Amino acid sequence: MKIEIIIIIGAYGSGKSEYSINYAWQMQNLGIPVSLVDLDVVNPYFRSREVRSQFINTGIEMVAPDAEFNHADQPMLTPRIMGAVQDLSRQVILDVGGDPAGCRTLARYVNNIKLRGYELKFVINTSRPFTSDYKGIVEMLENLEYSSKLKVTELICNTNLMQFTDENLVTAGINLIDEVAQKQNLKFTDYLVMDKFVSQIPDGIAGKKRVIMNYYLNKPWEKKT
Repeated sequence: MKIEIIIIIGAYGSGKSEYSINYAWQMQNLGIPVSLVDLDVVNPYFRSREVRSQFINTGIEMVAPDAEFNHADQPMLTPRIMGAVQDLSRQVILDVGGDPAGCRTLARYVNNIKLRGYELKFVINTSRPFTSDYKGIVEMLENLEYSSKLKVTELICNTNLMQFTDENLVTAGINLIDEVAQKQNLKFTDYLVMDKFVSQIPDGIAGKKRVIMNYYLNKPWEKKT
């Protein structure tokens, strides 16, 4: 059975890297060999490569710039990325930079990605300025598709305001993204909730599925434990 590539994109602050990491753990827990490829050349802080040390001895392969380039904000594209894209024995997850410039890093891999097959998940936090209304979301979606030369296949809701997150906020985000999904004919079934907000945000809002995420990416001012 051919395993399609999972590509995860989203604007700065959307939570797409956190989702990428959680998705990798989910695949690993299902016994599926998985490689997480960090293609984020936009955000110098919240990158999936930050959990490299946590993946040691887990079986999850982290593909990212070598340690000395860990905090580079330029496209350090290791040849291992192409190797991962072409490795049909593993579930490959691409964590891609959150603006058109970041998506352009996909250009050199697009032919292999299309040949293999892919799902492109667009993570949206409607509490962020550029994705706070219908027009902004559609404009970003179109720009990301144009830059990546790939089509978005699914929308993922990650509407939150950190500690100020509540059910009304998440519901409003789901309703907005559902409007986009219906008008753009895109799949939309899941909304993301951090584990510490589970008691506040119920499952099944507007008929969608709650996906619980663990917290992996520390903010620059937070002490790592």
